[in-house]
Amino acid sequence: MGIMIKKRDGHYEPLSVEKTKKMIAFACLGLDNCDPIELEMDCKLQFVDGMSTKEIQKILVQTAIEKVVQKVDDGFGNMVNRMNQDWQFVAARLFLFDLYKEAAIMRKYKAFGYGNFPALVHTLVDQKRYADFFVTEYTEDELQELGDYIKPKRDYLFNYEGIKLLADRYLVKGYDKEIFELPQERFMAIAMHLALIEGDRKVEFAKKFYDLMSELKMTTATPTLANAGTPFHQLSSCFISGVGDNLWSIYDVNGKFSRVSKHGGALGIYLGKVRALNSDIRGYKNSSGGVIPWVRLYNDTAVAVDQLGKRKGGATVTLDIWHKDFYEFVELRTNNGDDRRKAHDIFPAISVPDIFMERLIARQNFTLFDPHEVEQVMGFALEDFYDNGDEKEFTKHYLMCEQSPDLHGIEVAALDMMKKIMRSAVETGTPFIFFRDTVNRTNPNKHAGMIYASNLCHEIAQNVGFTSLGEEIIDENGNITTKTVTGDMVTCNLNSINLGRIEDEELEANIALQIRMLDNVISINQFPVPEAKVTSEKYRAIGLGTSGYHHYLVRHQLTWESDAHIEAADKLFENIAYYAIKASMELAKEKGAYPAFKGSEWETGEYFERRGYTSERWQKLREDVAKYGLRNGYLMAIAPTGSTSNIANTTAGIDPIFKKFFIEEKKGSFTPKTAPDLNNSTFWLYKEAHTIDQQWSIKACAARQRHIDQAQSFNLYITPNTKAKEILDLYVEAYKQGIKTIYYIRNQSIEMDECTSCSS
Repeated sequence: MGIMIKKRDGHYEPLSVEKTKKMIAFACLGLDNCDPIELEMDCKLQFVDGMSTKEIQKILVQTAIEKVVQKVDDGFGNMVNRMNQDWQFVAARLFLFDLYKEAAIMRKYKAFGYGNFPALVHTLVDQKRYADFFVTEYTEDELQELGDYIKPKRDYLFNYEGIKLLADRYLVKGYDKEIFELPQERFMAIAMHLALIEGDRKVEFAKKFYDLMSELKMTTATPTLANAGTPFHQLSSCFISGVGDNLWSIYDVNGKFSRVSKHGGALGIYLGKVRALNSDIRGYKNSSGGVIPWVRLYNDTAVAVDQLGKRKGGATVTLDIWHKDFYEFVELRTNNGDDRRKAHDIFPAISVPDIFMERLIARQNFTLFDPHEVEQVMGFALEDFYDNGDEKEFTKHYLMCEQSPDLHGIEVAALDMMKKIMRSAVETGTPFIFFRDTVNRTNPNKHAGMIYASNLCHEIAQNVGFTSLGEEIIDENGNITTKTVTGDMVTCNLNSINLGRIEDEELEANIALQIRMLDNVISINQFPVPEAKVTSEKYRAIGLGTSGYHHYLVRHQLTWESDAHIEAADKLFENIAYYAIKASMELAKEKGAYPAFKGSEWETGEYFERRGYTSERWQKLREDVAKYGLRNGYLMAIAPTGSTSNIANTTAGIDPIFKKFFIEEKKGSFTPKTAPDLNNSTFWLYKEAHTIDQQWSIKACAARQRHIDQAQSFNLYITPNTKAKEILDLYVEAYKQGIKTIYYIRNQSIEMDECTSCSS
């Protein structure tokens, strides 16, 4: 008697060798480097009596994925690694076949692959897993038309890691994790949701949005990927809020953080206005506990309110480098000192003005102040100024503070402060760096506000405000109405162009559609905090980014450490900027400019002058923008795209690859992972991050930054052998080159906690 297999309904039947052969052959179809007989033979050895069909499927998948990297004899008695990326796609298909089977069982259809899309929509609406607008805003005929448009074969674009990640985290499932939605249906549901406001053209745009996503030529932000089409559709990645120097504001922001985190967002918090340790409270000397207790409050919220039950909440807290609490703050995540003054789940960021960097370079002293004392004595808030070209307002007011005999500043060596930053960065990867004057100088909306801080991944640079308590009114029934004076609360709406898959001639059309998609996110988003909605409608800010940057360079035969790379980066991102601004201008023609457009540098043309955009096409665009406006006050921001890059089988964000190939172990299984399109011809083009001269990365970042109105999630890579002087030189050069922010210092010897919210 042969091997008996337990079927999904519980009964047993003999193992069908022919059925298994057929499935393996189908999975290998078109992949000439993968021999189905080889996989069949290796799998047979692992089949045992009583196995379930699910277990057989897992063996098939695991055996295929383990073939990506195999030890072979080189003919001289040496065992060497042989790579065959195609086995990743065989494993992906085998995994897909299992998804198809489970979906068919749950949805009660017989066909292999995809079932009836309108029926799925109705089922998930009835289960309240889909929002009801799918059946109230789309007719049955439209649902059928869109269902017929789905392209199941595009599932074969996924490698194993990508499809498994998509299935595990993002497909809409039943309440007991049952498989209902399949990958292409997820893309179509997102497309339909984002196309809702297009009126009579919603089906047309739904198809266009679907094509972009399903061909993996773009990636959406994680909240959009997970929440679009669902009853609570919070689609934004990050939020940024300023904290005033009072208890109401401190706890108001904490409440906002909890609501943001509950629905999958991360929060950037600016704490620079909060008084320092031992400052006075209502005239009582030495009463303040400083910023650290409040950072710990936000830390506890991050742990307590997780993101959709998947991971703890994420927040970065920004403090000015001149704040008296600098020394404690910069070591929040280190393991030395009093653990009661630590916050290991919060990501600290330091706001750095030009004058600090100038004194650091000159090896001069720098003075720390209490912002509360500055405002009490000097009559102004130092943090509200920045240096803008010849108008060095921050420097002027800072020098006034240093010269005041009534302020109790602490004078320290700027180099000593930088050593503290570097020591923490080497140990923890943080603090992140925010070059505040550089950021604000290039702010196209400086007429409407100021940028105090960035988001968790440090690619967002938008006006940040401070909400304050107006009054609390009690009516005759005892109901209390709280009125607030609303400040700008930034919302990050992110997409990324997949540079690893798109051709240069496709950029314009791709970007035009993505700008429309992102603008639609603002209109349909279900904001967790009212202030976020107000600010979003004021600026209609978006963050068009890129993934697959290293993949793009390799596809174009460009090495990272080369002048050709820098030239290509400059040209590529100028084109992206041009197409993005043009698309937003065309959208303004159709739907109107963002409300704060009047007086912006977009309108005055200063934005174009500052970047030296003088060619004929740029001059024409400048005129059109002045005439018609822009739909979006902020346009470009380069997010890290960690998880979504894996789904799209490309490299993350603007980062170089970490490893050409490595083995990942999870729950007892081993998964070989390789750089995209890794083969004999690309092997030497893929230089690994920690072996790259970081000065070249800074040059590339600077070339891109000229064309990006916001910032980039930019990492620096070091090794245990990197000298302190070399790290210092990297910080200084990044500043000199006009880079706006530095995200992680990625030490080869430590692991970093990735932000999934900004993955796009």
